[in-house]
Amino acid sequence: MTFLKVSGLRIRKEEGFALNDVSFSQAKLQKIAIAGETGSGKSSLLKAIAGLNQPDEGEVFFHGERVLGAGEKLVPGHPAIGYLSQHFELPKSLRIEQVLQYANKIPDTVAHTLYDVCEITHVLSRKTDHLSGGERQRVALAKLLIGSPQLLLLDEPFTNLDMVHKNILKSVIDDIGHRLNITCMLVSHDPADTLPWADQIIILKDGQIVQKDSPQNIYRRPVNAYAAGLFGTFNLLTPSQSNRLSGGVGQAPAPIARPEDLCLSRTDNTGWSGTVKAIRFFGSHREIVVALAENALTIAENVLIVKASADSDFRRGEKVFVVPAQPNPTR
Repeated sequence: MTFLKVSGLRIRKEEGFALNDVSFSQAKLQKIAIAGETGSGKSSLLKAIAGLNQPDEGEVFFHGERVLGAGEKLVPGHPAIGYLSQHFELPKSLRIEQVLQYANKIPDTVAHTLYDVCEITHVLSRKTDHLSGGERQRVALAKLLIGSPQLLLLDEPFTNLDMVHKNILKSVIDDIGHRLNITCMLVSHDPADTLPWADQIIILKDGQIVQKDSPQNIYRRPVNAYAAGLFGTFNLLTPSQSNRLSGGVGQAPAPIARPEDLCLSRTDNTGWSGTVKAIRFFGSHREIVVALAENALTIAENVLIVKASADSDFRRGEKVFVVPAQPNPTR
């Protein structure tokens, strides 16, 4: 029996569709990330799965049973599906232990294991208005977990968190799957949140699925520029550039190239000649923007973006050649 099945979901809105014929399935403990631009239907999808809105068409099945929509229940929601909104609220001026005790329906020993997993044991005696944003997020998550959900839906859980609290929350979400045996699905705009974590990524645009694949294929073989742009910098190549990058024979040219698919040379004049226009430092590497000298237009104003090592010594205004990077057999 399929753990979760979403079949033909449609939710109409005034100017079109929030969701338009969305279908997919999720296995138990499979980690699925939902990506897409603002307004693409990500939150609408999570709420439909949780039974918190009412689809106009289509169905959601959880363990083979249909999830009732918000219009079919007096109190919307499914008891085994937890949904953490990006706009969650905690009761004001209560101690954290009080907030959790009021919601708790499991033995205290099990509850304290959850608090350890969520890394909130040290804040139990504090009041809700004396927490950082990251601590508030983890308390809200613990409040959901003590309801013993089998599926946890996280809507932009990392929004407005600094890097320290973001990394703590990432570790907590990993532990929820590994230690608590809870299946997770999350929405995030940041590829650093989804690419290392997900088993499968679903990309939405205008309420429809654009691509559904492994993180590796989403990154290396996006179906279009929209999908590519959600997961990092890319170059959109002309047909002649694509053919040259793919070797000219033996495989279909790729119209999209990541910066690491290219490299810079001062001497290899078989490459595309150009001038270094800008250099961006990212700590572990640099991205170098090259304005092409030849008539080899890209969509990005006749430029190519190339990844270079952090200690590379290319300078702005320098004449260079852009060449295909050597194939990486591990890709």
